[in-house]
Amino acid sequence: MKNVYKRLKKSLTLPETVFTADNSVLLGDLKIGEHTSIWYNVVIRADVESITIGECCNIQDGTVIHVTKDKHATNLGNYVSVGHNATLHGCTIGDNVLLGIGAIILDGVVLEGNNLVAAGSLLPPGKKYPKNTLIKGSPAKVARELSEKEISDIKANAIRYTQYKEIYLNLENT
Repeated sequence: MKNVYKRLKKSLTLPETVFTADNSVLLGDLKIGEHTSIWYNVVIRADVESITIGECCNIQDGTVIHVTKDKHATNLGNYVSVGHNATLHGCTIGDNVLLGIGAIILDGVVLEGNNLVAAGSLLPPGKKYPKNTLIKGSPAKVARELSEKEISDIKANAIRYTQYKEIYLNLENT
């Protein structure tokens, strides 16, 4: 099993501005943008397809991100906040999105951007959700349009996490 792990742990080059918690697992064909943070007990497994995570994203504790072989890569835009214990599988997440705690995003789901997904929501395979919307439920549906303040709050949350990760990066350098 160690041999499989070594082969999948390709030479991952992370920008210096990225924080990864010591017990996070990052494997395979993975690209991570500047100022992103990967927190504790996160598993990002790009073993059979690629995963791209944009700039200023935060992948919070206990999250799992995976893919579907030959079918669904996982792509996250910029300013994406993924709440604790969320699961993302073979989906596309646009810019400026907040996924609530425990959200489950399945194969082929597309979030166009400026979305807020309520905690515990289940986004079923193949669904596309328009920009500027609150999405909630199991199965998840569009509940309403977001206000300009809610949209700016999503980005503010992501920016806050870029500040939090600086504390941890500074601790690593002392």
